[in-house]
Amino acid sequence: MNILFTLLAIIVIIVLYQLYFIMRARRIVTRLTEEEFKKGYRKAQLIDVREQREFDSGHILGARNIPFSQFRQRSNELRTDLPLYIYCQGAARSNRFAIKMAKKGAKDIYQLKAGYQGWKGKTKSK
Repeated sequence: MNILFTLLAIIVIIVLYQLYFIMRARRIVTRLTEEEFKKGYRKAQLIDVREQREFDSGHILGARNIPFSQFRQRSNELRTDLPLYIYCQGAARSNRFAIKMAKKGAKDIYQLKAGYQGWKGKTKSK
């Protein structure tokens, strides 16, 4: 019974933690459809926050790769005064990336709603 209660408590904590990031990100980031995203990303910093191997297997044409796992070391490569268009495979990593960029002073942060998995536009792979 104790083990079951502990597992249930851990699951609840994980779910609440994820909900916290989702709710916080929604106040910071503007989520865009693919068509809306296409209209603005060429005039902005387009960042793929997935890991290098994911990026190499395919990414939006013109995107720079700054993996979320390297945020601390590489966030200084981004300008906070320019619009930031971000995406990951779904939305989890780009949500966290947006929160961290907002803490650094970024104001115009846009996220691809469906993530790379829903992208139908031009791509490039290595």
